[in-house]
Amino acid sequence: MRIPVVARALLRSRSGLAGTVLVGVLVLSALVSLVWTPYDPTLARPQDGWLLPFSGGHVLGTDRLGRDELSQLLVGARATLLTAVLAAAVAAVVGLVLALTAVLVPRWIGAAVVQLTDVLIAFPVLLIAMILTAVYGGSTWTVVGAVGIGTGVNLARVARAEAGRVLNTDYVLAAHAAGSGTWRTVRKHLLPNIAPTLVVQLSLVLSVAVLAEAALSFLGFGAPAPAVSWGRMLHEQQQYIAARPLLVIWPGLAVAASVLGFNLLGDGLREAADARLRVREAADSRPQVREAAA
Repeated sequence: MRIPVVARALLRSRSGLAGTVLVGVLVLSALVSLVWTPYDPTLARPQDGWLLPFSGGHVLGTDRLGRDELSQLLVGARATLLTAVLAAAVAAVVGLVLALTAVLVPRWIGAAVVQLTDVLIAFPVLLIAMILTAVYGGSTWTVVGAVGIGTGVNLARVARAEAGRVLNTDYVLAAHAAGSGTWRTVRKHLLPNIAPTLVVQLSLVLSVAVLAEAALSFLGFGAPAPAVSWGRMLHEQQQYIAARPLLVIWPGLAVAASVLGFNLLGDGLREAADARLRVREAADSRPQVREAAA
């Protein structure tokens, strides 16, 4: 899979382009928050509470404590992106370890790993988060661990199927016959061939992580105050939704746009990484080019 070819195919796809733009906005907001925010997002100024958008120098208004809504959204983007990326990294490690263990070890051990994976899949992310919170307390790392483990076992199922398919191909069997060791085969043949599938799955893990982080923070399992996150913003403003609905709409739209962006990016990556789809799209576009020339 050549990166320039995939990148061009991704940007030609409508879903891929839309997903890239939405994810780009999230990343840009997180980077901007590292060096600049209009106001201190944790600074409470009760005298400026409940300001409407574009009032008193606050573009999106303020909450009841006078905290700037735009500043909280920018810092919340940073917290959301950090949590999602770390959770995806944990999911990748968990998924790869379980998948490679299932296909490379003796069959009876692999069967036990498969059964363990099926059992872990039955545990939802929220339940894992509650268990980790009871042991370690609410924090960003609790959310990262819960989302990473919960999505990692699902990633393991997909990676195991792909790894089993690759290990049964002729070129891998030929590599074994030529004396290639197990880890050399994994490094040279297995990982490069399952990488496109893993990248697509990890983009979907990122969307799940964004939604799970917001839900867990909303329920009180995330980082404690004064940490800023979109889920905590929703939690704090839910009782004032009738009086100030915009304070709930902004973080809600941010969560929805981020989840949609990662999902669209995953769809675009799937289309771009599949050579058969690229060839089919190219074949479908040729008659249109000839008709336009005529």
